[in-house]
Amino acid sequence: MRPPEEVKKEIVRQWLAKAEQDMKAGEVLLAAEPPFLYPACFHAQQSAEKYLKALLTWHQIEFPKTHAIEQLLDLVKQADAKTATSLSDAVVLTPYGVDIRYPGDQPEPDLEETREAVELARRVRDAVMDRLGEI
Repeated sequence: MRPPEEVKKEIVRQWLAKAEQDMKAGEVLLAAEPPFLYPACFHAQQSAEKYLKALLTWHQIEFPKTHAIEQLLDLVKQADAKTATSLSDAVVLTPYGVDIRYPGDQPEPDLEETREAVELARRVRDAVMDRLGEI
């Protein structure tokens, strides 16, 4: 039987691997000619969400099935208020997790919004990886 700490590390690594795939997908979609704006925003949101869930898993804080970045940051505050506060701008990614994927009232993102979304996801990644160090 594996020690609980090793099991936790493995689950965190799985979250990080998925988050990084979404991060890379967002970057590739943004760099395409022409860029794929809404899919890049979607993957940016997914990346940030999964990085935050990795951090919550590390701190053994349960989280609901949600795409709401604000809700995840509120949970992160329990373990690391400074990091949660520093990432508060990332809440703008939330609509890209669901709303943007379907036709409706949500306008298509423009190039600048898409660049901002990918950059916010990078900031979340960098902050989480800084907190986790080598796992």
